[in-house]
Amino acid sequence: MSFDSERYLGPFHRTLGIEVESAADGRAVVTLELDQQTHSSMEDRLVAQGGVVFTLADFAGGLALVTEVESHIPTVDMRIDYLRPATSDLRAVGEVLRVGSDTGVADVLVENSDGDDVASARAVFKTGEMTTGSPWEGR
Repeated sequence: MSFDSERYLGPFHRTLGIEVESAADGRAVVTLELDQQTHSSMEDRLVAQGGVVFTLADFAGGLALVTEVESHIPTVDMRIDYLRPATSDLRAVGEVLRVGSDTGVADVLVENSDGDDVASARAVFKTGEMTTGSPWEGR
């Protein structure tokens, strides 16, 4: 049975235009074609709002971990370094560093269409048992 990444691409991610290029074995590659109307923080030119880059990194890291645990997982913490303005289409690569019984960790690198690094991030996700009534419970 192959991993179904579409199951983990939520309405918010689809609205932003995030697409899954690949996801398997603790690694996920996701892309986003930037659009000035949707993603820019500037009226007169395309410069992606930081939250767009953060969301792409969060999804890539989470999806990488999901390939290992095959369950919806919430983000516990994420730290991101913005390295340069995002002014062209983006590609994020998430790689699992650790899968634990309660949490997992992934590193993410976001680059632009020229291959320049735009941001790097490290994220922690909840992998263990969810509390009763959790929105992610049983997923």
